[in-house]
Amino acid sequence: QVQLRESGGGSVQAGGSLRLSCAASGYTYTRYCMGWFRQAPGKEREGVAAVYTGTGSTYYADSVKGRFTISYDNAKNTLYLQMNSLTPEDTAMYYCAADLFQTDCSRVTNAFVGQPANALDAWGQGTLVTVSS
Repeated sequence: QVQLRESGGGSVQAGGSLRLSCAASGYTYTRYCMGWFRQAPGKEREGVAAVYTGTGSTYYADSVKGRFTISYDNAKNTLYLQMNSLTPEDTAMYYCAADLFQTDCSRVTNAFVGQPANALDAWGQGTLVTVSS
């Protein structure tokens, strides 16, 4: 059974940085898409970044492009999200997710523009990021 566990959330002032981690276990696939999503209070869940492990290709929502960096360490089976220049608008619960059987990240990147991502194979429990002004 695939398991994802996020860590690294916390409180930071505007302009600060945080690095989120997502440890993956329970599978041996080598090519799949992993993504970061977030949900702010009262808002829909949105996709913010994705990486396809087979090629290293990365994708970002416009709202985080240039500030966030997604990466995946194959040796550690760990997904990261480096978040810089944080603003109060980045305050949300952040989730990692895995799309294990696709050959690209289209199901994750569709969530960048509001399409639901309910069909993804695994989700973490979330880690809270709070950015104060």
